Amino acid sequence: MHWYEKLNQYFPIEEMKSKEHIELLLEERGDVYYKDEGPHHVLIYVEFDDFVFVDYLFVSKDARGQGLGRKLINKLKEKGKAILLEVEPVNYEDTDTEKRLRFYAREGFNHASTIGYSRRSLATNEVNDMEILYWAPNDETEEKIYESMKKTYRLIHKYKDEELYGEPFDPVHNVLSREETREDILKELT
Repeated sequence: MHWYEKLNQYFPIEEMKSKEHIELLLEERGDVYYKDEGPHHVLIYVEFDDFVFVDYLFVSKDARGQGLGRKLINKLKEKGKAILLEVEPVNYEDTDTEKRLRFYAREGFNHASTIGYSRRSLATNEVNDMEILYWAPNDETEEKIYESMKKTYRLIHKYKDEELYGEPFDPVHNVLSREETREDILKELT
């Protein structure tokens, strides 16, 4: 089965980039956008100087529970950079969402509780809330994670969006938000 079909069968339509979008990113942004594919997995990720963003991670059902997901995540952790990703909030009618969050928690990922992420799907026109998870080997702050997500959204998600989909994705300030924390306020006062 083609790598895109694997992703398309696993991820909800509102989370999927078009095949053309992913192929264009691989071709034109191959300096930062990568695909790692094997018989039982597809990993598509972005690597910038200071962080990695996991766009898609798929492990086939017959390989789950055998440590493949952990190996793929560990390969990214070896880069020594923050790792960010988007996940659907837990839906108790879909056990995969809960399993996915448990997997990332076991791998040391944190929930970016101060970051809001609501993206309108051009495929369904529905607004979907997503959660941002991150692994921070250098104690990166949520403020840094937020800036990294904004960069990813602008340079990857919106890459040639109007050309590819006939209309643009919403601007970054409509999609990502961040609540000020007590630490932020204290930092501003000093």
